[in-house]
Amino acid sequence: MILLAGTKKGLFIFTTTDREQWEPHGPFLKGKEVHHAIRDPRTGRIFATSNDAWFGSEIVYSDDLGETWISAKQSPVFAEDSGLKMERIWHIEPGLAATPDVLYAGVAPAALFKSEDAGETWSEVTGLSGHPTRPRWHPGAGGLCLHSIQPDPVNAQRMFVAISAVGVFRTDDGGANWKPVNRGTRADFLPENKPEFGQCVHKLLMAPGRPELLFQQNHCGVYRSADAGESWEEITTGLPSDFGFPLAVHPRDAETVYVLPLQGAEFRCPPEGKLRVFRSRDGGRNWEALTKGLPQEQAFPGILREGMATDKAEPAGVYFGTNTGTIFASRDEGDSWYELAENLPPVSSVEIGV
Repeated sequence: MILLAGTKKGLFIFTTTDREQWEPHGPFLKGKEVHHAIRDPRTGRIFATSNDAWFGSEIVYSDDLGETWISAKQSPVFAEDSGLKMERIWHIEPGLAATPDVLYAGVAPAALFKSEDAGETWSEVTGLSGHPTRPRWHPGAGGLCLHSIQPDPVNAQRMFVAISAVGVFRTDDGGANWKPVNRGTRADFLPENKPEFGQCVHKLLMAPGRPELLFQQNHCGVYRSADAGESWEEITTGLPSDFGFPLAVHPRDAETVYVLPLQGAEFRCPPEGKLRVFRSRDGGRNWEALTKGLPQEQAFPGILREGMATDKAEPAGVYFGTNTGTIFASRDEGDSWYELAENLPPVSSVEIGV
């Protein structure tokens, strides 16, 4: 098993055979902002977003656990006549098992890119970029970024994306057309509380085995949808705040979900100085605080939107990284925690591969 930790100053890789002892490797891509890194389960190739304030953004990959890196022949780039300039690459998502050469990338300013040659070249999904609502899209504090990409494993024509601060969009025809699917989610910072679009989604995930069941951590609450985004039910009751970034779903139990609340947009730290992961085993109807092994006083780290993940072991492991450079891990589905790594640069993303 491997853990990929994207940080503000490069990528760190940890390997283990027992989830007790982890061997560190790296840092790789030194000095680059790695917003996200993932190991493609179909090929074993590691992909990473490599962002540099001076030299721009690119997608890179490694076939030997980070020892060597290859830049994509053509990373995501906007057409010259678009008037848009690539700010950064946020997320990489493998496609379906039946199409092993297909991957997707989310970027800022918000757009979706697709590769059909295993990440070598990327083309813009213009059906989303040209959506009629785009002139009214507005950025969140982190910019106008497309950060969540969820292909439907059953319906190859369906996919969901989430954009901050625009909302969730769904395509049912392979990306040609997109529909905003935000009914029921709040946007308290707008004059209209529940608009068609304009919500600030922080993270969107699909439940395993149930592609119609979605969860999202929003700027204004935690939500679930049991009808492929047609409507959303708020499930914030029982949490200490409605604000947060990370989200994780159990690899086998579609109704078990994890969140890590933060106090709010003005103070993005754990409420009451208590670092707590909250778990629901019934789809968000009830929540329990998971604290064993986590600091419960004077704890003020932040956790970013890509900063939490689960593994597929039995029992499932849960992991999260902080912007103060610590990675916490649980081998028992969150019941207890230990420090997997510390003194890293600010952690942007955590992903698990096998």
